[in-house]
Amino acid sequence: MISDFRFEEAPQLLPRLRPVVRRIAELKSKARTRGVPAIYVNDNFGRWQSDFAGLVRYCTAADQPGANLVRQLAPEKDDYFILKPRHSGFYASALETLLQNMGASRLILTGISSHQCVLFTANDAYVREYALKIPRDCIAAPSAPQTRLALQYFETVLGADIRPAARFGQWPARRAKRSKRRRGRD
Repeated sequence: MISDFRFEEAPQLLPRLRPVVRRIAELKSKARTRGVPAIYVNDNFGRWQSDFAGLVRYCTAADQPGANLVRQLAPEKDDYFILKPRHSGFYASALETLLQNMGASRLILTGISSHQCVLFTANDAYVREYALKIPRDCIAAPSAPQTRLALQYFETVLGADIRPAARFGQWPARRAKRSKRRRGRD
């Protein structure tokens, strides 16, 4: 959720983010104590010659609308990062390779915007058969109806666990049901 907040819906989104940012920071801290790595997957905002540290500096500059929020979620030295060109964290990025190398089978997704970037990343994770936890209080969209719609989709279509972040560590015992079709067969 490292952003310059210079997009059309940012003025509607920014006022809703303070509690979301606090809960994401708390969840990240709890995850860290359990050895769960943090992977930042961020837009590059068209800054194709930037690296992640440069992107964080850009987004925390005093003239950026959400600089204070970004500072609260600033990555630590052992966090991972992926810059993405579009909505999904998987599209044209190294995320899938990183997750495979980590041996990941479950993902916790947080951030903005729940009805766009989080949604597209969740869809791509689902088709790759990752179990998903998308804490309802760690995502946001410019409007509450957009977030509710995304949450309904996460739960009913993707089988995601959407319980609040305070329930971290209480992962469901079984994975969401998957189609039994085999790869390469329709």
